[in-house]
Amino acid sequence: MSFREVLTRRGDRLHLEDVAVARLAEEFDTPLYAYSRAALVERAERFERAFGNTPHLVAYSIKANLNLAIAHVFTRCGLGIDVTSRGELERALRVGARPENIVFAGAGKRADEIDLALAVGIRMLNLESLEELECVATRARERGTVAPVAFRLNPDIDPQTHPHIATGLRTAKFGIPIEEAREAYARAKALPGIRVVGVDFHIGSQITSLAPFREALGRMRAIVLDLQADGHAIEVIDVGGGLGVEYTGQDRPPTPEDYVGVVRKTVGDLGATVVIEPGRSLTANAGVLISRVLYRKTNGDRRFVIVDGGMNDYLRPMLYGAHTRIETDPLRPGSEAPVDVVGPICESTDRFAEDRLLSPVEPGDLVVLRDVGAYGFCMSSTYNGRPLVAEVLVNGERADLICERQTVEETWARERIPEESP
Repeated sequence: MSFREVLTRRGDRLHLEDVAVARLAEEFDTPLYAYSRAALVERAERFERAFGNTPHLVAYSIKANLNLAIAHVFTRCGLGIDVTSRGELERALRVGARPENIVFAGAGKRADEIDLALAVGIRMLNLESLEELECVATRARERGTVAPVAFRLNPDIDPQTHPHIATGLRTAKFGIPIEEAREAYARAKALPGIRVVGVDFHIGSQITSLAPFREALGRMRAIVLDLQADGHAIEVIDVGGGLGVEYTGQDRPPTPEDYVGVVRKTVGDLGATVVIEPGRSLTANAGVLISRVLYRKTNGDRRFVIVDGGMNDYLRPMLYGAHTRIETDPLRPGSEAPVDVVGPICESTDRFAEDRLLSPVEPGDLVVLRDVGAYGFCMSSTYNGRPLVAEVLVNGERADLICERQTVEETWARERIPEESP
């Protein structure tokens, strides 16, 4: 079962839920991120339902989209939150996530981040090295408390995704080798200030086949049984995230039901709560980036459509060569023709598409980049002195501003010019 379409065409005009894209552009200006609340809720509910009666926690990986309103939608749906920094932890608490539903990952946690996690009483710290274990133990003892921990294990599995987002290979910086797990857990069990509660792994992102998950889960099952035999009470099995989404229109990623089914079948009978950490699969297809056509031009045999959104607003095509589906508004009569859709940034890589078949457009028309709800606004910057854009949450016929557009003055508000020496 596929997800509902968030962007539909009524006549020649695009709508996000029941709001015309042209209305959003007129009311909130462009470039503009807009998200469908109904799509966010649908995705959260499908992950939750898929688990049935298996003890579980769906922890939204907040790095995918940091906006407080988005995270609040998920906490209202009963989801926990997976965080990787103090900033993300503070955001999770700000939107009402219960500490016992927060897990903290990341290879480089600072002392102040560990202290805050211990102070608020989160569910689990996922550790990635023995030195980190020693640091957490020290911080816990100094606070007079006990840290609930798991080790992130690296199963050395190829997730069959872009190499920049593969995290479960031996060459990656993440986790400890799975063959060293029993020794690491023995060390943790012997340390004052530490309580071993679980195991964790995460093999990558945008994974569009169940095969890597099955392989990783099989290895995880085996090591959990070994750890239980060694006397460790494994209360939590955190299987990470990474489920891919449809970007090209031709992708056929597994559904939440398919993915959770494999998780339940492989590790759901081990007497532990299963944690999953979806991010992209919750938010990507729920968001669009609305941009306005500025100019058209031809250089030799290349035809360009220049829009007001740039790589500073949406980096993934330039960073990963990611494909982005593009729609035009209004839909003008005429044949589609190959064009490069590019932005105003002073970089040759500032292009959203090359030789893309696109319907005719004129200056002032809108182009809509689909499936940008994950790793979109949260990775944007003020490069070229461009203010951060606004974000809007659409709910039926209603559109709420959930992040104000930055002003030019705000781009330098934290900067200081020192007095020159005489």
